[in-house]
Amino acid sequence: MATGQHPEPAPGEMAANAALESPVMVIGQEFVTQHPVDLEMMQKTFSLGMNDCKVTDEDGNLIFQVKSKIATVRDIRYLQDAYGNILVSLKHKLMTAHGRWEVFRGESVEQKDLLFSVKQSSLFQLVSSKLHVFLPSNTTESVPDFRIEGAFIDSSCTIYLGNSNTIVAQMHQQHNLKSTIRWKDDFQVTVCPNVDYAFIIVLVVILDATEDNDDKT
Repeated sequence: MATGQHPEPAPGEMAANAALESPVMVIGQEFVTQHPVDLEMMQKTFSLGMNDCKVTDEDGNLIFQVKSKIATVRDIRYLQDAYGNILVSLKHKLMTAHGRWEVFRGESVEQKDLLFSVKQSSLFQLVSSKLHVFLPSNTTESVPDFRIEGAFIDSSCTIYLGNSNTIVAQMHQQHNLKSTIRWKDDFQVTVCPNVDYAFIIVLVVILDATEDNDDKT
């Protein structure tokens, strides 16, 4: 997978990211590399949510696809690899106060296959979104394992390790002629070394879905 040139991080950011010497692996070891990874997420401007989204590397090679199940009362989406194999299932738990999402391995939606869950940090979020991510071992959920801060509508977000300032990934809008001509919103996702980039893509998809659901309520 191709990676771009990255500017030297600020001293504080470099110190924070030094903690990532221990790999962050949630979905699979094959999605963890020892170098930064840049991915591009593409969606149609007038689509509802990110139900059909493509994720490519910097050379335009297809890495992931996001698909939704049609004609169902449940909000379920799938992260697929470039060959259409389902890696994880994203299930929105309806009628929950904090808009919880659960992510399962493969096509399963059984608790034994739960990889992690995501919920809003508070009931009312007017300006920006703050989501907390919990692994199955975190049964008390008093402190998140990861957190997402930002707003997809503002085309940016940062993903942190726990309650620390350690950045594991960032997302921002990609402004280029291609996105204008194709009537698409292109988003650049930069994933830090030793971080599961499939996991990060799922978190960005959930952020978008959360804000899309909020807009409808």
